[in-house]
Amino acid sequence: MAESDTDIITLRHSASHVLAQAVKELYPEVKLGIGPAIEDGFYYDFDRPEGFTPEDLEKIEAAMQKIIAKNLPFERQEVTRQEAESLFAHEPYKLELIRDLEDNVISIYRQGDFIDLCRGPHIASTGRIKAFKLLSVAGAYWRGSEKNPMLQRIYGTAWNTKKELEEYLNRLEEARRRDHRKLGKELDLFSFQEEGPGFPFWHPNGTIIYNAIVDYWRKVHIDGGYQEIKTPMILNESLWHRSGHWDTYRENMYFVEIDEQVCSVKPMNCPGGILIYKDSLRSYRDLPMRYCELGHVHRHEKSGVLHGLFRVRAFTQDDAHIYCRQEQIQEEVCGVINLIKSIYSRFGFNEYRIELSTRPSKSIGTDEMWETAETSLTEALKASGITYAVNPGDGAFYGPKIDFHIKDSVGRSWQLGTVQLDFSMPERFEMEYIGEDGKPHRPVMIHRAVLGSLERFIGILIEEYAGAFPLWLAPVQAVVLPIADRHAEYAGKVAGTLRSLGLRVKVDSRNEKTGFKIREAQVQKIPYMLIVGDREASEDKVSVRQRERGDLGAMPLSDFATQVKNELTA
Repeated sequence: MAESDTDIITLRHSASHVLAQAVKELYPEVKLGIGPAIEDGFYYDFDRPEGFTPEDLEKIEAAMQKIIAKNLPFERQEVTRQEAESLFAHEPYKLELIRDLEDNVISIYRQGDFIDLCRGPHIASTGRIKAFKLLSVAGAYWRGSEKNPMLQRIYGTAWNTKKELEEYLNRLEEARRRDHRKLGKELDLFSFQEEGPGFPFWHPNGTIIYNAIVDYWRKVHIDGGYQEIKTPMILNESLWHRSGHWDTYRENMYFVEIDEQVCSVKPMNCPGGILIYKDSLRSYRDLPMRYCELGHVHRHEKSGVLHGLFRVRAFTQDDAHIYCRQEQIQEEVCGVINLIKSIYSRFGFNEYRIELSTRPSKSIGTDEMWETAETSLTEALKASGITYAVNPGDGAFYGPKIDFHIKDSVGRSWQLGTVQLDFSMPERFEMEYIGEDGKPHRPVMIHRAVLGSLERFIGILIEEYAGAFPLWLAPVQAVVLPIADRHAEYAGKVAGTLRSLGLRVKVDSRNEKTGFKIREAQVQKIPYMLIVGDREASEDKVSVRQRERGDLGAMPLSDFATQVKNELTA
């Protein structure tokens, strides 16, 4: 980590202590939880049954400013366990943390009259905090467990300069404007219902986007030599024992009983694809075999982490599994990398970083398997001429992986694509192919995804485009706006002509003024508005408005159709 990164983390952690001090001064009865630095900010957890209001946050900010103005030094002290328990005798959450510490010498930090349990480090004094802002309050279970009390978590941010703070707050405001949950409702794309928490309901407009992505995905995979498969959603317990998911992933799985046999709703697609591979005798001439699947999977997520389309309990994984010989690994991985880059470009994502994640502490397979797998991915990355970082210990439990992190229009990073090399699963399932020598050999398995979860990817796209989808993804590509009732027949003819060419068109025949209809179409972010009146009807024309460029003037309907078709194929 760069020194500047370390400095800002220390600054933010120190700001969380100032937050805690301010809260205790204003509300002495509040009990303290923890207050770490996080990405772009910090938080502190408090036990206050009545919660905090926006007005409370204003008071707390003012109290923090006074503490900062005093320029109180952060002083580290080491105390015995008994001394720590005495200092925090009225802080039950701190006492619980102290009991869990193995060290007999415990560090605390003091600023003025305020003391907190902390390993540190901290900045020299409170006056070093030049630019901060409290952002929001949310509920959070103590230590992340639903079995524990619900605390109040105050989020804040801190930066080295006021300019950096203002820039960050502007980015937050832009992110709020683009929030896919808000836009999803406004554009009638999807919803979540009490009857299925964490399970998205796709509305007609959202289903159009979903299917457009699937159609494109299917075409590029067919062109790339993949064969599409479909595997069952429910498979019995023995399969998940054999795959290793039972031991490493069971807490994230849903279970049902069928004919007195325990089964799981699949959290992943890979075991089903393996069974298809094993259903026939395979030869070295058959390899590589590339199976792709839009598999609907279910994973148990706690209610507290559900977040729109970004974190759901059921989603479609754009999976693919490649079965190949060891000497084919580099070529296949390079092929996947090129496919990922091509697909991201189609959606406008041309900036991304790549990480190679190595063996985690909880894994299956031999040391030799892992060494070979990690070396193979490294060689493929070098052969592709790609700059990458190493992320030690963050691989999948069955093998190392290459992850793609794209950057969106407001600078946020999203991990989407992944390429995972697996020597363990073929061993566990005794997968074989007959080699040139006539003897059975073990194939290598490459797990890969490009978009990841389709639901999450669509959420990212909604925010990337702020709901203004490119023409090929827009649920309604053009709306025809008749000026008066007598123009309705011609409006229907225009819509019919465009629909026959495969365009998604609707007619707004409401008895409203044309200006109102145009504003409504802009709110719905429809790419093209076609106004038709007497002149357009008599000359077989349409007056065209484009979402971003405004009035494009009148043109023959055939010219508009050609223009749009060219735009769709560009």
